[in-house]
Amino acid sequence: MPRNIKSGLIQMSLPMTEGEGTIAEIKEAMVEKHIPFIEDAGKQGVQILCLQEIFNTPYFCPGQDSAWYASAESVPGPTVERMQEYAKKYNMVMIVPVYEKEQAGLLYNTAAVIDADGTYLGKYRKTHIPHTSGFWEKFFFRPGNLGYPVFETMYANIGVYICYDRHFPEGARALGLNGAEIVYNPSATVAGLSQYLWKLEQPAHAVANGYFMGCINRVGKEDPWNLGQFYGSSYFVDPRGKIFSIASEDKDELLVAEFDLDMIEEVRSTWQFYRDRRPETYDELVML
Repeated sequence: MPRNIKSGLIQMSLPMTEGEGTIAEIKEAMVEKHIPFIEDAGKQGVQILCLQEIFNTPYFCPGQDSAWYASAESVPGPTVERMQEYAKKYNMVMIVPVYEKEQAGLLYNTAAVIDADGTYLGKYRKTHIPHTSGFWEKFFFRPGNLGYPVFETMYANIGVYICYDRHFPEGARALGLNGAEIVYNPSATVAGLSQYLWKLEQPAHAVANGYFMGCINRVGKEDPWNLGQFYGSSYFVDPRGKIFSIASEDKDELLVAEFDLDMIEEVRSTWQFYRDRRPETYDELVML
């Protein structure tokens, strides 16, 4: 019997600028802006929904303002618990990326995974942290320390890789070896330096590892940071590397697609990358 999945990605612009409210008000406005899209996903029968990187705040990393430390929260915590209600209401797995505070001074770029019955399953912490060209993330985030977990949800085994992680094939492979059938990459990336890589790297990960990917980006400009234009273009890609559904470059949007997880078996029966790996020859990769 086919294992058909209906999945959704939400790309979103900021509803207000920094000067228009407190950090708490901005966070609440961002959540409220998402809720109609989350409700729409649930009503369409979406089974797995992923939100964008630190979905309930601006992408504040182009600056180095420690005031944004106050936007971090525990995981699970208030925002995740709020999303658990929607997951349970619609029988919908949710990936919820937020700014996590483990304790004072220990802050992470994190994605919580919630099962379709509202159960909190665990979290992934962004592993690779950039600090260049306006992406001053080391000021805000500690590198993740939870490895590359795969979560067995009601519908599929899913992994998470966050934004800059996508430039590193090692973690993408680890997720495949750990059993991921779908890997979600919530991101905040702007036009310019790496835009041409957006539709190159993640299809390559999908092919090399024989899984589906859901890739999410923001839209619009976010004042006062003036980093540039977030270009949306969220998409789904299959294990053959084909992008089969893509969102606009400039609109708040819920992208919904259906696909059959049985394609993974079919593709891996042809392209035997896992069988033909030679890990005994790769020791130098982690020594260099």
